[in-house]
Amino acid sequence: MKVVHVHRIRGVGGSERHLLALLPALAERGVEVSFVGLDDPEWDVAPFYDALGVPARHLRSARDLDPALALRLRRTLAELRPDVVHTHLVHADVYGALGSLRAPWRLVATKHNDDRFRSGPFRFVERALTRRAERVIAITHALERFCVERVGLPATKVDVVHYGLDDVPAWRSDDAPPPEGRFVLAVGRLVEQKGIDVAIRALPRIPDVRLAVLGEGPERVRLETLARELDVAERVLLPGRIGDVAAWLRAAKVVLHPVRWEGFGLAVLEAMLAGRAVVASAVSAVPELVVHGETGLLVPPDDPAALAAAANELLEAPERAAAMGAAGRRRARADFSVARMVDATLALYGRASGSSDR
Repeated sequence: MKVVHVHRIRGVGGSERHLLALLPALAERGVEVSFVGLDDPEWDVAPFYDALGVPARHLRSARDLDPALALRLRRTLAELRPDVVHTHLVHADVYGALGSLRAPWRLVATKHNDDRFRSGPFRFVERALTRRAERVIAITHALERFCVERVGLPATKVDVVHYGLDDVPAWRSDDAPPPEGRFVLAVGRLVEQKGIDVAIRALPRIPDVRLAVLGEGPERVRLETLARELDVAERVLLPGRIGDVAAWLRAAKVVLHPVRWEGFGLAVLEAMLAGRAVVASAVSAVPELVVHGETGLLVPPDDPAALAAAANELLEAPERAAAMGAAGRRRARADFSVARMVDATLALYGRASGSSDR
């Protein structure tokens, strides 16, 4: 079977890390896998392609709306002659569907998040695009419900395939964590969705620790200003994107994930694989990963006091935190492995290839 994955590339985030795990694993199972990147020239895309491990084509994608891109993608796909085209996120979904009109290949689309704009006017566009797709993958059951109930996608087309990881990848080994002192860790882009401001607001209530946040984004200046206003600037570390996230996870006492909404929570899965207890918002898909009281603690979103109380509870009971981390590692390996993800994906490709409704 020949499968081409399509994604707009703007660095290495959660969906890109998912592809870095999925595509080589599909190739190991005998699938002829290739990748077409819709590359945003404003971003550094090299780290993604350096780690990809399967053949790739590049198409420039400088604008959100580019009608000519659908034609360029169609020509590229026609050269590759796939059996299945698998798109990821909005840009690839749009251009992949337009570039696949009356094409011989089957179309599969993965939905990676429950971003609020998808339940607004764009839902009508997404419904139209989904008529072209044979199958739709939701990466969690919570996202499946969002796709069906909020976006209006047909339930008969939607399957759940969780992300899978076997370890925490390290892109570089030269990003050492702080050598001294205790710190709690958050991993995510500096955007409103990730709730890093909630973690900073919680910090005055968490004594004797620093907060390290691995990620970059447009909220950096606002977060730095907030830390100064709360007089915790010296306890907030914002080192940007870090290659060796695993080293920071191993050094952290607790991992915080104070998101406002979340498609999956790959940072949570990485923390579980590293054996770290997690304090996370009880929103979207997060409760599918974090078992409250067993692998971590769940708190309401947008609640700095609750986040601080839960973090203090684990910081003051390191043996309990260690037991939760060990339980999280066992759960990650049993329920969210790469093998399980690949098995489910291959089964879905089989259903898509056997579909007769177009």
